[in-house]
Amino acid sequence: MVDRPLLSLRSTLVFLLATLAGVVVGALTSLAGENTPHSLLAGLAAAGMAVPFFNRLIDSDATAMRPSGPSSPGMGEGENNG
Repeated sequence: MVDRPLLSLRSTLVFLLATLAGVVVGALTSLAGENTPHSLLAGLAAAGMAVPFFNRLIDSDATAMRPSGPSSPGMGEGENNG
């Protein structure tokens, strides 16, 4: 039995958002009058481009919320910090 999930929550979210973007682009391309192969190619291309975009977007949000470590200036114990 496997005790841990196959993908992390972050990876699952990135792939879910990329899939959603690909489906939306494919559907909009189909509604615009293109045939099925063109719509599928547009959806797959959008999903492929969305993976690195959402990966960077979610990663940059997580790193912005991390507290600074003691090595950053002004955060160590000094005469002003106690």
